[in-house]
Amino acid sequence: MTSLEVTTEAEDSGPSGYAAARLRLLSEKERSGPPRRAALAKLTDDWLSALFTTATLEAGVRGAALVAVGGYGRGELSPRSDLDLLLLHDGSADTGAIATLADRIWYPVWDLGLALDHSVRTPAEARKTAGEDLKVQLGLLDARPVVGDLGLVTGLRTAVLADWRNQAPKRLPELDELCRERAERQGELQFLLEPDLKEARGGLRDATALRAVAASWLADAPREGLAEARRRLLDARDALHLTTGRATDRLALQEQEQVATELGLLDGDALLRQVYEAARTISYATDVTWREVNRVLRARSLRPRLRAMLSGGRGPQPERTPLAEGVVEQDGEVVLARAARPERDAVLPLRAAAAAAQSGLPISLHAVRRLAATARPLPVPWPAEAREELVTLLGAGESTVAVWEALEAEGLITQLLPDWERVRCRPQRNPVHTWTVDRHLVEAAVKASSLTRRVGRPDLLLVAALLHDIGKGWPGDHSVAGETIARDLAARIGFDRADVAVIATLVRHHLLLIETATRRDLDDPATVASVASVVGSAATLELLHALTEADALATGPAAWSSWRGSLVADLVRRVAAVLAGDAPPEPEPAAPSAEQERLAIEALRTGEPVLALHAQTERPEQPQDPDEPEAVGVELLIALPDQPGVLPAAAGVLALHRLTVRAADLRSIDLPTELGELSGVLLLSWRVAAEYGSLPQATRLRADLVRALDGTLDIPARLAEREAAYPRRRGVKAPPPQVTVAAAGSRLATVIEVRAQDAPGLLHRIGRALDEAAVRVRSAHVSTLGANAVDAFYVTGLEGTPLPPEQASETARALEAVLRA
Repeated sequence: MTSLEVTTEAEDSGPSGYAAARLRLLSEKERSGPPRRAALAKLTDDWLSALFTTATLEAGVRGAALVAVGGYGRGELSPRSDLDLLLLHDGSADTGAIATLADRIWYPVWDLGLALDHSVRTPAEARKTAGEDLKVQLGLLDARPVVGDLGLVTGLRTAVLADWRNQAPKRLPELDELCRERAERQGELQFLLEPDLKEARGGLRDATALRAVAASWLADAPREGLAEARRRLLDARDALHLTTGRATDRLALQEQEQVATELGLLDGDALLRQVYEAARTISYATDVTWREVNRVLRARSLRPRLRAMLSGGRGPQPERTPLAEGVVEQDGEVVLARAARPERDAVLPLRAAAAAAQSGLPISLHAVRRLAATARPLPVPWPAEAREELVTLLGAGESTVAVWEALEAEGLITQLLPDWERVRCRPQRNPVHTWTVDRHLVEAAVKASSLTRRVGRPDLLLVAALLHDIGKGWPGDHSVAGETIARDLAARIGFDRADVAVIATLVRHHLLLIETATRRDLDDPATVASVASVVGSAATLELLHALTEADALATGPAAWSSWRGSLVADLVRRVAAVLAGDAPPEPEPAAPSAEQERLAIEALRTGEPVLALHAQTERPEQPQDPDEPEAVGVELLIALPDQPGVLPAAAGVLALHRLTVRAADLRSIDLPTELGELSGVLLLSWRVAAEYGSLPQATRLRADLVRALDGTLDIPARLAEREAAYPRRRGVKAPPPQVTVAAAGSRLATVIEVRAQDAPGLLHRIGRALDEAAVRVRSAHVSTLGANAVDAFYVTGLEGTPLPPEQASETARALEAVLRA
């Protein structure tokens, strides 16, 4: 059906004809993107024109027009977009006639279920409202006549544009502030797992704001790639509206695969990467544009006489301050010196970037583009100066980020490091991660820059931080793939063979310390010996410790804590002792503390559980308030007569009280009874934290534990009731749980590792399954990262020795079957 045929049917059949034509248009798979949006706007124009023409005749109104504003004014109608309409009139008709006219236009729109943002004003009223309300003024900048008195609309447009340009010194700072406040609320689109395509920073609102800045004639945005970025976001929103049937701008996880299919993309990751790239283009253009706006406004704020005095009457002469060879500062930006020759100086891009980051200044758009277009490629391996400038750039701290993004926007990073293309804008589905892979790597280098005083080779630390996740985007284990890539890149950068080997080791094992510290028994000599054999030297251990902290801090707030830091530090101390030649001592059964012994005696005397809760605190190296120690969790001590089912019962009670288990240790001691016989008492030491709210009282925990042990508290049923009453939000389907036996994990016990989606009662289910498998849990090391639980259980047979291989494998299979059920 041609556009003319669609229009004719819409006009002949009224609202129902428009609705049918609209539905057919949105169903045409061969027409999408800008052509479909333009066709939808045209179809809507024709329908509204027919409504307006009929309504003006019936209401007897002349000197009126229907005006599309905002997104409709730009012709960017998505399937479920609002219709932004202004009924403009010259004020000659009486109020009743104008009201009748408005009703006969608005009500048919509402009857079709279309969202409508409407207003009725004279040109003077429209200008007055625009002067008072910035959002109204922005909408009127895109005003487009639909039908009616064209002269009336043209006059309003001319006046609004003139007002906007005259008031730009006042209104643009307001717009800048509005954009900043929105970004603070909504976050950065290019890093969000469920981004708002319109409101988040780098979204459609910011693209519209750039149009408004250009309309002011005060400054203009970089145009390269901007129209394409806007088109991609609009296409994604169209597909989102079509797949959900709703007027939404939030790209929720559960809808990303369908949206990707609608757009002809491979999967949700391909969709997010495309959206992130578009957002990055808009964000960078936004940064450059507002920097230019502020520069112009600052220059205008100087009085003409003062400017003349400063320039000797010859006009303003910008001051240029040398920063490095071929690099100067001018007007708050880093630019190339007049004598710079990028085509002859291959190190100049890195030198300019390092100088900008070190001085905390942005690098100018013109300078970056000139470098990208004309700079010679660096020889391989890089000369020493280039390597040093890269290290200087990475070590500059927070200012590194903006400079790196400027280079990346113009393709300079992939010229320098070709493997960067694989991680650029790559999403990370784990909600623990705040950033995309590439930004995470830069953030890790930023965090590492504050740790360089702790290591003997800061250059190796910074480069390893930049490359530690470079293997993401390749099949298989990203650490294994990353080792190969890092080895090649480190050699390319110009490190010698020994340094290349260290960087490769750091990348390959960047998760070793955190995973071992949180999932293994540090008192087991096998644990410490295995780490020492991998690390190999005290210098490498020092670097790996700093890299571990930088990586975690750059991941997100859930990835690092004082508790995790203390575990890693304890492991590093033990490994360092082994590397220094001290063999790890064979573990001896640790004597219970005085409090544990007291609780155990009380439990033996009463025959019932005894509990104690203690807040655990420690002082960080540099606390914000020296009088406020940093809380690292709560220690829960439980003593009770040794009996089956203790782990699932205790874990279930904690889950019911919304307590998250961070670590657990279980062991049995023998105490003499009044008759002189020995009786077993089980000691449990838990580190817990409340999901929210305050901690429950120990008396309530004890009462529920007694009921759980005697069978009067049905924990599975209670957990199921709570899940039914407060169902969790559905997202992307989680991968199935995986249970494995860790090879050579310990000489004292069998280590069973569980990876599963975190859920209330997970530890309870695991404990029940292990009880049913007739094994004893010696200790548990619980780690939760976002939605993922990674727990390690040291288990033995009933006689206290490691499980035979066949029994261990069978136990793991049985546990996995329970968790998959």
